[in-house]
Amino acid sequence: MQSFSSISVKSFFFLLTIQCFLNIAVTQEGFCSAPSIIDSNGHPLYSKVINPTLSPSHLQDLPGFTRSVYRSDHALITPESHVFSPLPAWGNTLGAYLVSPAMGAHFVMYIAKMQESSKSGLPPKDVERFIFVLQGSVTLTNVSGIGETLMVDSFAYLPPNSEHLFESYESVTLVVFERRYAYLENHIPEPIVGSTDQQPLLDTPGEVFQLRKLLPTSMPYDFNIHIMDFQPGEFLNVKEVHYNQHGLLLLEGQGIYRLGDSWYPVQAGDAIWMAPFVPQWYAALGKIPTRYLLYKDVNRNPL
Repeated sequence: MQSFSSISVKSFFFLLTIQCFLNIAVTQEGFCSAPSIIDSNGHPLYSKVINPTLSPSHLQDLPGFTRSVYRSDHALITPESHVFSPLPAWGNTLGAYLVSPAMGAHFVMYIAKMQESSKSGLPPKDVERFIFVLQGSVTLTNVSGIGETLMVDSFAYLPPNSEHLFESYESVTLVVFERRYAYLENHIPEPIVGSTDQQPLLDTPGEVFQLRKLLPTSMPYDFNIHIMDFQPGEFLNVKEVHYNQHGLLLLEGQGIYRLGDSWYPVQAGDAIWMAPFVPQWYAALGKIPTRYLLYKDVNRNPL
């Protein structure tokens, strides 16, 4: 029989974490608790992203501990590692950058926490922007002065160099994606405002998860944002390896994500960056469905 001393510390803690997930049914609080995906019990949608189970307040007895990992071809950024600071050009708003070119990505992904009477700034020249509302409501005003209110689960796409303003009159949390637009002759993207429930479910041949795409699949758009839903026990059939990059935010649920040769327990509030050609795979665990939001570059020749 293999002795305990022959098991690596890394393997021990991995097995311990897996056991934690398997014991979800009897756990009430902490990392292994199962978040609610609906608000029928008074819990706001995506509340675990705003108030993650494993947050700094839960780590007071574990100084120095984090689940965050950075590798050359992937990163897992967990809530206890978020570092917020004033967002450049935004008013009364704190931001935490989760993905950026500093790690090898061609886009940025950040959490923006707008306070009362906050205003957004504009992205740099030729940079497009996508925002998704996680908590609260925000008003988007376009160059014509027309305003729209975006609630939780709503989103907006702003083409490069388009004048716009986000304003909040209460506490609001957004996830924001920005990238330098890859221009294509005779193709011009248009601003888009919508909500997840307005998007149709799409066919996923060979897969069991539910898929919605928040942006058009036409050539003017050089990336898309997918909403993917898994029932507990469902998993990706394809072990994906491709040239596209991904930025992912887990909105609800928990599971196991394979990235390269590593297997990570993940839960709502976790963010992931995936470089081109890193092997990737997901399985949903726990007792409630998983939902995650996924950035993917599309419609451009990788050359």
